[in-house]
Amino acid sequence: MTIDDAPRDALRGGPRELLRWVATGAAVSRADLSRLSGLSPSTVSQRVEALISQGLLEEAGAGRSRGGRRPRQLAVPTGGAVVGAIDLGAHHARVGALDLSGRVVQARTLPVRIEDGPEAVLGALLAEVATLVGSDPAAGGGSAPGALRGVGIGIPGPVQHSTGRIVSPSRMPGWNGFDVAAFCAGRVDVPVVVDNDANLMALGAHRTAHSELDHAVYIKAGTGIGSGVISSGRLHRGAQGSAGDISHCRVVADPAPPCTCGNAGCLEAVASGAALVTALREQGVPVSDLTGVIRLIDDGDRQATALARQAGRAVGEILAVVVNFFNPQVVAIGGRLADCEPLLASMRATLYERCLPLATQTLLIERVAAGQDVGITGAAHLVIDHVVAAA
Repeated sequence: MTIDDAPRDALRGGPRELLRWVATGAAVSRADLSRLSGLSPSTVSQRVEALISQGLLEEAGAGRSRGGRRPRQLAVPTGGAVVGAIDLGAHHARVGALDLSGRVVQARTLPVRIEDGPEAVLGALLAEVATLVGSDPAAGGGSAPGALRGVGIGIPGPVQHSTGRIVSPSRMPGWNGFDVAAFCAGRVDVPVVVDNDANLMALGAHRTAHSELDHAVYIKAGTGIGSGVISSGRLHRGAQGSAGDISHCRVVADPAPPCTCGNAGCLEAVASGAALVTALREQGVPVSDLTGVIRLIDDGDRQATALARQAGRAVGEILAVVVNFFNPQVVAIGGRLADCEPLLASMRATLYERCLPLATQTLLIERVAAGQDVGITGAAHLVIDHVVAAA
């Protein structure tokens, strides 16, 4: 069992959780950490000193006395961009430099052509990460606070997390089998962690808005459709890294639209942004991309709105199975289609119709509220977790 897959209770008071408590403000001293974790003061002090020696925590002055010696306050260093993050999409990439608390220091959105291949696309994005980190005055080389500690990358396709390889992506010609982690590690000389983009959105959204909840499902709906699963407070990937891949669950019987995976009637072939573009074109509506679809829906176009409602029902049907089986505390939808109110309303109605009352009794159904940086925030937390685990 790896540290990523270990149950939450087994890691209570582990280095990553201690760091997270300080980063979120839940703890400001060793005494706070001892109280939250239930660990002895000596054990907490030993783990804190290890984090300080790695530059992951720092002492930031003395706190208020409660009758004895004033406790030394703890803080996460926030003086520089130390984590690089890439959230790759089909047509754009969000690239960022973040600090050890997961705060975005600098970020940019760049156009990409995924069909240009992995070497060209990733090489250009890594150069942009270097520019962002290098332009921060606190960034530099080595292992001191302020140095680049790692790079996290989200890929819009299936990723075998343990190896960093892409496996049979449906919309990424020339990327199958490519070892993203090895390619990037050979160019940045720091740890590189790679995951599916929906997983990183889930991690970023959960750490930002719902870190107190144990079980959650986050859907990314844009050009394609995917989801990430949080179980026992941690990202759940499954045996090979494909947990949460709802895109190729079948929702339409024959005759059904063909899917990029080679089957027909998949959720992605019916409810993704690409599917909506195709369906509108077949109805004679001149639309070139998802931006055009969203504009039509916002303007109240009858055909586009009807398709959005159908898409919402299809997403809701698949999620109803997930909710009944997994019983999460929250279902949140992000991506460019998250702001499509007809789709969201239809998805919500279908969930309430198809799920058991007990499963939806306290279920939160909402939009991901973390904005366009949610993916790079998740990538940064993935790197931070990796660095802490190594430390």
